[in-house]
Amino acid sequence: MKQKRVHIITMGCQMNVYDSEQMLRLLAPLNFRPTSQLHKADLIIINTCSIREKAEHKVYSLLGRLARMKRLRPDLMIGVGGCVAQQEGHRLFERAPHVDIVFGTFGLERLPSLVQQVNNQKKHIVDINPRGTSGLLCVTEPVFQTERATAFVTIMQGCDNFCTYCVVPYLRGREVSRKPEAILEEIRLLVKNGIREVTLIGQNVNSYGRKNGHGCNFPVLLEQVNDIEGLRRIRFTTSHPKDLSDQLINAFSRLDKLAAHIHLPVQSGSNRVLKRMNRGYTREDYLKKIAKLRSVRPDIAITSDIIVGFPGEETTDFEATVDLIQQVGFDSFFLFKYSDRPNVPAAKFSNKVPEAIKRKRFNRLSEIQGRFTLEKNKALVGTIQEVLVEGRSKKSHHQLTGRTPCNRSVNFSDCTARVGQVLPVRIVEAFSHSLLGSSVKGHEEYVGENGGISHAA
Repeated sequence: MKQKRVHIITMGCQMNVYDSEQMLRLLAPLNFRPTSQLHKADLIIINTCSIREKAEHKVYSLLGRLARMKRLRPDLMIGVGGCVAQQEGHRLFERAPHVDIVFGTFGLERLPSLVQQVNNQKKHIVDINPRGTSGLLCVTEPVFQTERATAFVTIMQGCDNFCTYCVVPYLRGREVSRKPEAILEEIRLLVKNGIREVTLIGQNVNSYGRKNGHGCNFPVLLEQVNDIEGLRRIRFTTSHPKDLSDQLINAFSRLDKLAAHIHLPVQSGSNRVLKRMNRGYTREDYLKKIAKLRSVRPDIAITSDIIVGFPGEETTDFEATVDLIQQVGFDSFFLFKYSDRPNVPAAKFSNKVPEAIKRKRFNRLSEIQGRFTLEKNKALVGTIQEVLVEGRSKKSHHQLTGRTPCNRSVNFSDCTARVGQVLPVRIVEAFSHSLLGSSVKGHEEYVGENGGISHAA
């Protein structure tokens, strides 16, 4: 069988990164091999995200650029998968008739069959049937394009929360958790292939195991992952504040491999807005959980998501968000301007916030958080941090890059370090989004993170 090349363009969240890797694995038996060069691909797949309106616009912009490539190479196959595919279905062909395959969030496992059908029948194919397992496939061997030290592992799919602004339950379905045995086996395979850090992912990992009767909740799963030999670090995302239990909070003090970082989206600091969002907690609830996290792990880094300009957000609501940000002192957060998404309740809410006001509020929060993040980064100058080497720095080919347990990116020089090593690095300079470090000599005798060189956040 002639070898073919596939190029996958991944948009959006970590879940999509994981799904793209599953696509590579599924296509391998058809003799498809990954290529980083778009013009050499026989098959191009866009793995899409529609959580924000801007992301959806990017999909159509990219498809427009691929149209010319398709005219020059009629045999080129183009596929669109993920949330935009699930949402748009046949409408994608109306705006981009050069697309060959549209497969939704439930059709991942059927991708090889769809590719073969296009090859044989030479016609458009749409698969947005809500049957199948998508990200909950049984994983055998990982497919890596390059040497790496970190990997995502899906532990659950879908969401039952129905926040009024969010499309996930409509496009990814209701919550389904993988069996713990399958998750643990996948992680062991990853470690066997050189992975030293895993990030457990799902729309709401805190509710893992609640519905499926696997006899294993999320804190218990973390304990079992923590016991896997050869694994150095564990991270997870995303956490819903209402489901952050004391048992999970205490895991940060008990589990030695659990990194000192949690991403805990608050979305708003206003109780009135949180209620309209259907978030299921108050600002007081959120602040109490932050206090508990810091009491069990003082060095923990806390990041978040915040939406500005939710329908009906008044000046007092926005100022409540500003106040919460200043109280918490986030290490960083992702900031979004609200945009209507199809079929969600908030799209029908009145009192939409004008774009100019959303932009003004966005800029103010960006400026506030920029100061916080830079101050926290500067506080690390002079400390020695434990850095997991992930590869070459994008800033300089002569530098390596890695992350601290508190999820800060560090660039440093070391001609002997290897991907996957955990090294002591002295922080010498701080920037808004990264740190510059100097490798500490004698790291070949370094004990590692459990040896406790430094736990500064």
